[in-house]
Amino acid sequence: MNSADVVIVGTGHGGAQAAIALRQNGFAGSILMIGRDKSPPYERPPLSKEYLAGDKPFERLLIRPEQFWPDKQIDLMLDTSVTRIDPHAKEITLSKGGPVRYGTLIWAAGGDARRLSCPGAHLAGTHAVRHKPDVDGMMADLQGGAKRVVVVGGGYIGLEAAAVLTKLNCLVTLVEAQDRVLARVAGEDLSRFFEAEHRRHGVDIRLSASVDCLLGDGEGDQERVKAVRLESGEEIACDIVVAGIGIVPAVGPLIAAGAAGADGVDVDEYCHTSLPDVYAIGDCAAHANAFADGAIIRLESVQNANDMATTAAKAICGQPQPYHAIPWFWSNQYDLKLQTAGLSIGHDTTVLRGDPAERSFSVVYLKDRRVIAIDCVNRVKDYVQGRKLVEARAEVDAAALMDADIPLKDYL
Repeated sequence: MNSADVVIVGTGHGGAQAAIALRQNGFAGSILMIGRDKSPPYERPPLSKEYLAGDKPFERLLIRPEQFWPDKQIDLMLDTSVTRIDPHAKEITLSKGGPVRYGTLIWAAGGDARRLSCPGAHLAGTHAVRHKPDVDGMMADLQGGAKRVVVVGGGYIGLEAAAVLTKLNCLVTLVEAQDRVLARVAGEDLSRFFEAEHRRHGVDIRLSASVDCLLGDGEGDQERVKAVRLESGEEIACDIVVAGIGIVPAVGPLIAAGAAGADGVDVDEYCHTSLPDVYAIGDCAAHANAFADGAIIRLESVQNANDMATTAAKAICGQPQPYHAIPWFWSNQYDLKLQTAGLSIGHDTTVLRGDPAERSFSVVYLKDRRVIAIDCVNRVKDYVQGRKLVEARAEVDAAALMDADIPLKDYL
């Protein structure tokens, strides 16, 4: 039977960083990484941007050169899923091959792209954006002549995909069920700005619009999507559909084994689950976050995956340090760079700094006069200085923040 001192399930950012951090912190035992991907660890964010656009080859997405892993005595088992965990025997069952025993288990499996659940969702030409095969399939359709695209979902993934597809000369319609894009993560100022930018680039944005079904053409395995029918009855002709409607945390085996969790799997400040010697990190790990007033949340970001990986690695190496990292995110659309620090959950005031018409501005979010988050579009200084305000939970007068000529550092 195969065994390893530490088994890491997941070969994305979190899994890769966990293995790297273990070695950096002096862990000398055996490490085995198990991943569903057929490729060695690679970056996910460029999939919907540079990789889809053809600006960056896959080799440049690798988190480390392939030889790095054997050089660090980190074994990779690819194209393999974990189907069952026995926490008492400290043994996992795999989709192929024999069982594997572990001393410590780090669950970094992330999540699966949420698929459309409406009739017709199975049709060829329907894509998600999560793993390399997802985007490869989309690129194959585009190279085969597909031009009319319906993107379902107005979050970051949907907007980034729409921007790249527009650059590739596709006719893009974006369908969002909410009354504005980015409604779950940003204030209205930012939402309306990005709606205007996408429309300026030719994207047809449909707000407060829900998908009823996908219509197909052809028979059997050859049946392809030909249109999206909205609940209003309108039909939007298309060659492909891209679903950017979030993820489903990949925690089934953990929950089945008795781990506590509802939306994802619950972890403590050291990323330890309720199961002995089992940690969970990244997109699937629900934790009490200081920047959300201690609320239990999941953060879907590279930064969070990396920070949690380091936290788990240090705990395993006997150097425990509680997880405490300010959340930050970024998104590139057209020539716009959006940088976000903090979480705007529960804000009661927003302050606009600068003029969106000039395509360089910031939105500061406050709660009880304290800065809890900031969104910056093409405004790096505000981001760097505003991040420090968020970390300090600085109390600032909202009216004063509106003066974009006053550096944010002056409010520290």
